[in-house]
Amino acid sequence: MTGQPDQQSKTAVTISNTDGGLVMAFAGRLDAQGTSAVWEKAVHALRPNSVRSIAADLSAITYIDGAGVALLHKLKQLALQSGSELTLHNLRDEDQKLVNLTWDKELPSWSHKKKERRGIAVAIGKATGELWWGLREMITFVGESSALLVQALLRPGQVRWKDVVLSCLNVGVDSLFIIILIGFLMGLIMSFQSAISLQRFGGEIFVPNMLGLVMFREMGPLVTSILLAARSGSAFAAEIGTMKINEELDALTTMGLSPMKFLVVPKLLSTMMVIPMMTMFFNLASLVGGAVVMLSLGYPLVTFTSRVFAYLSFSDFWGGMAKALVFSFLVAGVGCLRGMQTRTGASAVGLSTTSAVVSGIILIAFADGLFAMAFYYLGI
Repeated sequence: MTGQPDQQSKTAVTISNTDGGLVMAFAGRLDAQGTSAVWEKAVHALRPNSVRSIAADLSAITYIDGAGVALLHKLKQLALQSGSELTLHNLRDEDQKLVNLTWDKELPSWSHKKKERRGIAVAIGKATGELWWGLREMITFVGESSALLVQALLRPGQVRWKDVVLSCLNVGVDSLFIIILIGFLMGLIMSFQSAISLQRFGGEIFVPNMLGLVMFREMGPLVTSILLAARSGSAFAAEIGTMKINEELDALTTMGLSPMKFLVVPKLLSTMMVIPMMTMFFNLASLVGGAVVMLSLGYPLVTFTSRVFAYLSFSDFWGGMAKALVFSFLVAGVGCLRGMQTRTGASAVGLSTTSAVVSGIILIAFADGLFAMAFYYLGI
């Protein structure tokens, strides 16, 4: 058998049968590209043959690297499996040194041992352990951050206010446009849909009553917090998670600085100051959207505003602000906690940001349910 040189890699193998043996003459460069060009032909020539000896003539080889050595190892393995032996001839001295580094080693083999199958009890136990560990970390984080917030209120001079202001700009000013836009659209859509339904009974005049109560009491703090959980909570997790991967948190600890006090407290303070303000902007934007609908239906603006504020009490307003304050702690706290729980790996930061958004939204919805029950029993 004869082989034609590969025009691209300039590498070829010529295979010839001798008296009970096989000679494989290599020519060209046995690098990654050249080896791949002749690999299939060389390996295929040994598989069906049962010969006494196999000789590899390397006199025409101009270069060899790890890829070429891997091919020689593969030929050696196939020769042993067929009961023969591979011998190398005319190898240059520098190439001989490279081959000798691994020639006496055995090729690693894949283990075909079946994976251990865990029972359902073991799986449930493992999931329960991870859940308990996550709950324990969350309780520890809430306790430590609450203590640091109280300490910041008692000793405001120890707070890094410059970082607080920068975080306020990132959380509040940069997200103001999207908050106002979503608030306006929600007010517009809810008023329009309600007006269509109530118009059949001549009750579209009650749309401002419904809109003010729903926005100030429920939807304003809820939607604002969810939007900022997706925007700012994920940003907190990505920032702290990247710092953890780069071992900057360990460096802070080594220098005697607490990451909780240095990174988490400014973010908590800024978020708890900004989200109630963003909630008010959201509520006002939703009222503007509702006013547009009512004006289009022929009602004067004074009728809209008078009906909104006639049925809106201070308890509704402060109840919404209390919700926004608690939700803001959840948004910033969950984002920072997931960032500090970031593990190693290329996808670790992405997993932390995703977990921060999902966990934040779930906790906000859970807290909103608790507020609804508390307001019901308190008669608010």
